[in-house]
Amino acid sequence: MNIVVVGTQWGDEGKGRVIDFLSQEVDAIVRFQGGSNAGHTVVVDGEIFVFHLVPSGILHPGKSCIIGNGVVVDPAELLAEIEALQRRNVDLKELRLSSSAHIVMPYHKEIEKMEEKQRGKKKIGTTKKGVGPAYTDKIARRGIRVGDLLNEKVLAEKLDVNFVLLPNYFRLNLCKKDILNRYLEYGDKLKEYITDTSVLVNQLIKKDKEILFEGAQGTLLDIDHGTYPFVTSSCTSAGGVCIGVGIGPTRIDRVLGVAKVYTTRVGEGPFPTEIEGREGEILQERGKEYGATTGRPRRCGWFDGVILRYAARINGLDELVLTKLDVLDKLDRIKICTAYKYKDKAIEDFPFQVDSLRECEPIYEEMEGWEEDTSRVSRYEDLPEKAQAYLRRIEEIGELSIGYLSLNPERAGLIKLNDES
Repeated sequence: MNIVVVGTQWGDEGKGRVIDFLSQEVDAIVRFQGGSNAGHTVVVDGEIFVFHLVPSGILHPGKSCIIGNGVVVDPAELLAEIEALQRRNVDLKELRLSSSAHIVMPYHKEIEKMEEKQRGKKKIGTTKKGVGPAYTDKIARRGIRVGDLLNEKVLAEKLDVNFVLLPNYFRLNLCKKDILNRYLEYGDKLKEYITDTSVLVNQLIKKDKEILFEGAQGTLLDIDHGTYPFVTSSCTSAGGVCIGVGIGPTRIDRVLGVAKVYTTRVGEGPFPTEIEGREGEILQERGKEYGATTGRPRRCGWFDGVILRYAARINGLDELVLTKLDVLDKLDRIKICTAYKYKDKAIEDFPFQVDSLRECEPIYEEMEGWEEDTSRVSRYEDLPEKAQAYLRRIEEIGELSIGYLSLNPERAGLIKLNDES
């Protein structure tokens, strides 16, 4: 079975540990979009691993871990990640990198920093990793791809084109020759991993191997379906898999959506259920809500059922994975947003325009908290009744069944709720 795992909120839902858990049962893990602006955290026996470009299933020896063509790759960051994993004795023999993936160049980072500065109060809140400008060059047909790092003549010609197009400020502050030599060196170090990953993935499918497709960020950050312009630069929803890997849509069997039992967001943009004050701080502290990539504190809010229904529709979700239930353990009252109030009317569909979303007020249902420790529970049946009631209500609102539930950051803290998952 080929399964897609996507975030259903604004990212940071816990996809990395879900991928790590599910990787035990598959043959290959394929990352299909995003760049080093994403961070997936996995905890194994108290040891913390943070992945930015390497697929989160790499900790399972013998699994093929593939970085698809839809990812934009900062070679320096990828090499640093590879070297860090090697120092921790992680097996990387099955790591592969698409020759068609686009490369983040030094000028992409400088462009992004300047653009964010020029936006002033209207900034997007990017990670300044150069991911957006790299995708811009890809669409503008002037991008540099992984395979180009293996051909000095091609790389030099493409750099010549890009330097002509760069504003004078960047041309004066960047040395083309130094970039050429440095990126050729990156190519030499990465060449053992580089291949046509579309061919590789399709070969695996023909051999009836089971594949897990890993998305970064979340549905609400999708370039087409997110809270534009406060989004990332790629297709973070399930539709991005086919383009970002090079497979047909009929090859996908199941789509799992990951959501926290509350909602978080990093950076700018509207956030209807955001909590101001002490309750939001409690979620931030107990959930350790700080970005894996930038360390920025995440904004926290109540669970948003409108967003869940939207993500279910956009991604065609088959099942839900809920994370961080234990973060709510000490709250005596918990709210769930079931609809929005917009211009004196209740609406249940997520508004497509950001300006409309800014005017939406959440309509809440309030439920009793369980005020018991759930972090060491290993079976759904052993959860407090009030916790079970909360989870059932989420299923009802989203019209989705919960297939997996995360109760703590460790591998053993993720439990399977039914045999059909």
